Amino acid sequence: MAASSETPRENSARWENSAPWEASPRPGSLRATSTATLVSLLLTVLIVVGSRYLEGFDAALLPYAVATVFLAFGVVYRYTVWAQAPAARRLFRQGVRACFSRAGLRGSAAALPRMATASLGLRSFSGPRSRARWAAHQSVLWGCVLAALVAVPLSWGWISFTAVNSSGPGYELRLWGRTVVGFDSASPAGWALFHVLDLAAVLVLVGAGYFLWRRMRDRAPVTGQRFGYDLVPLLALIVISVTGLLLTFSALALHGGGYEFLAVLHMTSVVFALIHLPFGKFFHVVQRPATAGVQAFTDTARQGGDTALCRRCAAPLAPVPAVANLRGTMRELRLRFDQTAEYCPRCKRVLRGSAYLSDVKRGFR
Repeated sequence: MAASSETPRENSARWENSAPWEASPRPGSLRATSTATLVSLLLTVLIVVGSRYLEGFDAALLPYAVATVFLAFGVVYRYTVWAQAPAARRLFRQGVRACFSRAGLRGSAAALPRMATASLGLRSFSGPRSRARWAAHQSVLWGCVLAALVAVPLSWGWISFTAVNSSGPGYELRLWGRTVVGFDSASPAGWALFHVLDLAAVLVLVGAGYFLWRRMRDRAPVTGQRFGYDLVPLLALIVISVTGLLLTFSALALHGGGYEFLAVLHMTSVVFALIHLPFGKFFHVVQRPATAGVQAFTDTARQGGDTALCRRCAAPLAPVPAVANLRGTMRELRLRFDQTAEYCPRCKRVLRGSAYLSDVKRGFR
């Protein structure tokens, strides 16, 4: 793409005279509601069937199971609404097309492991900035993953820990009513398996405690934090971890003293966190895998070799399909300055400054 023959003033005037924003119609929620309802019903059926028609379902864990159904509804609803937005919808289409193209399939063997590693946070941006933040992030991540892998199927009645006899320490881990492994709860491996949720709580408590301490002490996060968005999720994780550990402490050291109250408090905190998750800060855990399609689209477009050039200084910008995709999204959003996508950041600043000098400041003379 060659540099434009237009003068900077003509370009800047065309840019500044365009309407800065025209709100696009809000995506309809009917499709999102129906999709989320269908997924929730499907999950309910899977819970009933997986628990052998409620034969292995523990009624005491009913609130947790109901909360996971609401969680599925909220996640699917918000994800569907988000995916209906013009930018996300266009990138989804381009990402799927790139993943199943010849170039995408050829490079998927190396790209997928790299994107999975980045999505899991092993190459998180916080690593180069602070090792402590990276370690805390990993602690929270793997603590939550470990807890979900055990607690969710346990609340659904899919797995259970069953005592072999009433007098010995032997237990069996059963999946869908079938014995997977037997273990001695007194052995180190058996103790770790039997107390896996306590280990997950310690990991989460360490990571969430660090982030809460940082948000109370460091000036940078304090200035921009919001209580409901930044602090409530951390407090919820800490309350869940502490009450979970107190349940074990009550059973082992207090002979069950206060266990019922702690159980209700723990259940309330877990249910609140699960219902709040789709509409809070932790929703990025669900959104992040969608970047795999964006990365595949960018890589495939870059392999094409055609690079768009800045219309003012002819500096390389990005692959031509990526620039065209951005312009199409801006037009769909009724942003009538989509041509600015063909300028580099430096030239955009120059054009804005030129427009200010020639149009805005002129009114003060």
